[in-house]
Amino acid sequence: MIYLQTLLGNLMLLLVIRADSHLHTPMYFFLSHLSFLDLCFSSATVPKLLENLLSQRKTISVKGCLAHVFFVFDMGGTEACLLSVTAYDHYVAICHPLLYGQKITNKLCNGLVWGSWGLGFLDALINILPAMTLDFCKDQSIPHYSCELPSLFPLTCSDVSKNFTIQLCYSLLHGLVTCVLIVCSYTLIVSTMLSISSSSGRSKAFFTCFSHLTAVLMFYGSGFLRYFTPTSGSPLGLMFSVLYGVVSPLVNPLIYSLKNKDVKAAVRRTFGKYLQYSSS
Repeated sequence: MIYLQTLLGNLMLLLVIRADSHLHTPMYFFLSHLSFLDLCFSSATVPKLLENLLSQRKTISVKGCLAHVFFVFDMGGTEACLLSVTAYDHYVAICHPLLYGQKITNKLCNGLVWGSWGLGFLDALINILPAMTLDFCKDQSIPHYSCELPSLFPLTCSDVSKNFTIQLCYSLLHGLVTCVLIVCSYTLIVSTMLSISSSSGRSKAFFTCFSHLTAVLMFYGSGFLRYFTPTSGSPLGLMFSVLYGVVSPLVNPLIYSLKNKDVKAAVRRTFGKYLQYSSS
């Protein structure tokens, strides 16, 4: 039921943004790609979890682990970039509203989105290619429904120091750069919000950022908890895996829709139109 709700929630958000012309703006363009990412990420992780719930042997093979790691790095890296891009979009909208149309153009939006997808794919490729050359001479399964690269290292007879260094350096670089960009954007946003004399103006700016900031905290918080519990199969590791791979994609559509008046109005318009059409 959670998986079906995740699919329906993200598909509904994609449909509403696509169908309603009022949401054809850069902010919702980025949001549609974030919803698509959550849809893909959930589909890459949850089916294996469902299989483990129904089977006696709750493990994942080395090949399955490599495939999972590739998708996690690809989609996780892309999402980190898109979240920083969306933070920049909010910064321009709040701090430089008169220049918004000049700065956030369609060409820039497409470039930022495809650049995010490209960096995510590059992140996955740089980490997964060295891991595929390892010689796995021990048990070929991991007691988990998902895994991270360090879970594979005890199963190999090869030297993994190079793989560990690549993963650590590139992950820290990717994660820190995107995180710093988000922090810088929100520092400038908060500074601008404090200088707004109108309470209605501050309230509008706050609600513009609330959904995105909540999604950022969910993404980085659950990711931090997941990857700083390296013991595969432990109850704590499994719990954080479910939080990172299952709960976050489920709640993100709710976060973006429940606290967003534009999305709620678009949902009423879109589905009201379809209901009128079906009744006629």
